[in-house]
Amino acid sequence: MTGCLAAIFGCAGPELLPQEAAFFRECDPFGFILFARNVETPVQLRRLTGALRDAVGRDAPILIDQEGGRVQRLGPPHWRDWAPPLDTVSQARDPARAMWIRARLIAHELRGIGVDANCAPCADIAGDATHPFLKNRCYGTDPASVTKISGAVAEGLMAGGVLPVIKHLPGHGRANADTHHDLPTVTASRADLTETDFAPFRALNHLPMAMTAHVVFSAYDDLPATQSPRMIRAIREEIGFHGLLMTDDLNMQALRGSLAQRAAAAIAAGCDIALHCKGDLAEMQAVAGACGNQSPATALRAKAALAARHAPDPVDIAALEAEFRGLMSGDAHA
Repeated sequence: MTGCLAAIFGCAGPELLPQEAAFFRECDPFGFILFARNVETPVQLRRLTGALRDAVGRDAPILIDQEGGRVQRLGPPHWRDWAPPLDTVSQARDPARAMWIRARLIAHELRGIGVDANCAPCADIAGDATHPFLKNRCYGTDPASVTKISGAVAEGLMAGGVLPVIKHLPGHGRANADTHHDLPTVTASRADLTETDFAPFRALNHLPMAMTAHVVFSAYDDLPATQSPRMIRAIREEIGFHGLLMTDDLNMQALRGSLAQRAAAAIAAGCDIALHCKGDLAEMQAVAGACGNQSPATALRAKAALAARHAPDPVDIAALEAEFRGLMSGDAHA
């Protein structure tokens, strides 16, 4: 993996195209990410994930966003349909246990199709101003509960052999705009951010991988965190996260400039990996040219993150399903 591209890419559809395979073989991205456009059946997905890894000749990580609710790329009839996370947390008798089970079941499904990283937990803190695109993806409204449940989700995923990608550092909950369309500015003081927004990430700074927020924190900088050296420094030093740090999707309109400019700015700021999700070959070529190969420090962090992958722990899926139903129905023994 030494010297591979500092990028994660998607692909256009349910089958890997010859021109995509050739591009991936040449540029050797760190990993790949799947979206709904790539999903048809379990057999098809196993073929696709195998083809992606074959293209780079190694066991590259393959990511997906399988949070539940609005953000889930897998669903019926082949996979479970999950409620928004905040709904599960609000209903469950034991929210942390319910979310651990949920994460463990999700991991079981992901490993079955060759996916070994999930862009979760979402450790952002929901508040009155949190934009609806994010709010019910959160796990609570205070640092302690969000920390506990985020930790449970991460542990459930790892027990199932899936790497968690904690997001969105250093905290997205105060943002009152959808970063897919606009760039939000958070005006909270450093003291308030440290006490609240940063707290879950600081408590979980041992996790192997994380994703940035396309949010401006005016107490630190006038640049979005993804492209701000000051914010990346705060993530490393104040939050203490020393794992592999990837950008949120570079195609989101919170960022300005060309995709090449966006990627270059993120890498220059201190992000390890540029994330491009769209699966557009010309766009990926531009990103590849801008972000370059991994730095020695990034390569070490990438190696450490991948070393955290392991085979799933033994599990009784039927028993977990029954326990989850009980936790959600009010009868823990159902």
